[in-house]
Amino acid sequence: MEKREPSFLRLLMLGSLLSLSACSIVMDRVTGKMAGNLSSAILNQDDPETVRDGAPAYLLLMDSLIAGDPESASALRSAANLYAAYGAVFVEDDKRAKRLTKRAHEYGSRAMCVVHESACAWGTMDFDNFSADLATVTVDELPTLYSFTVSSLAYTRAHSDEWAVLVELPKVEAALNRLYQLDPDYEGGAVNLYLGILNTIRPPSLGGQPEVGRSHFEKAIALSDGKDLSVKVEFARSYARLMYDRELHDRLLNEVLAADPVQPGLTLFNTLAQRQAEKLMETADDYF
Repeated sequence: MEKREPSFLRLLMLGSLLSLSACSIVMDRVTGKMAGNLSSAILNQDDPETVRDGAPAYLLLMDSLIAGDPESASALRSAANLYAAYGAVFVEDDKRAKRLTKRAHEYGSRAMCVVHESACAWGTMDFDNFSADLATVTVDELPTLYSFTVSSLAYTRAHSDEWAVLVELPKVEAALNRLYQLDPDYEGGAVNLYLGILNTIRPPSLGGQPEVGRSHFEKAIALSDGKDLSVKVEFARSYARLMYDRELHDRLLNEVLAADPVQPGLTLFNTLAQRQAEKLMETADDYF
């Protein structure tokens, strides 16, 4: 089996930046407009290196905004989203990635605590109590639950060598399933993309549910009208390779490579998706 790190990195970036764009800071009109404009600039950038080099300044800005209003759920969740995306995608040093995603997780947890008081104790709850309380999260709290889940996944991925962190993954999966219950179409299919990958991590013989995963990938493609190329890349990597379906694998990746990556709100993701598609096609003969 191939190493699956890129799948998680692409997934986390997608969810984080989409959420950052949709849930811009609303502390005041000026800050909210600035956050929305900057998010749009990031999402429509066709040079990922520019985003990598420029994002740290925004991270510091988010820290300063939170210092000024530590109980702002909107600021906390936006910071959680951006820290998760940056730490998971653009940071190559493992120790630094751990630090940044830890902060993302802390911000995401604090945001959830602000909007859902009992969530303040989620970190110490056992799974049954966590699941019971998770079921009380409402639609109004969905954006914050999304940020909590994204930042938790980034944190778990960066700390995958720590058993104490990995044992919390079932809670993250439960949170993702709660998101799906509240709104299966949230963020234009981002939740479907998460569920697609989670259900294809393992082959059927080890308890995986790849056909469930496939249905989520197909739903995500439909919801984006095929314009989000990263979904097709993950479909090829996570499902087609798992099931050794070379025909589906190559069809999806060739569609990605032939597509125009410039799409409003998706240009950055699509540019990265085409780079990933090239690498997957280069290794296809060896894999299959």
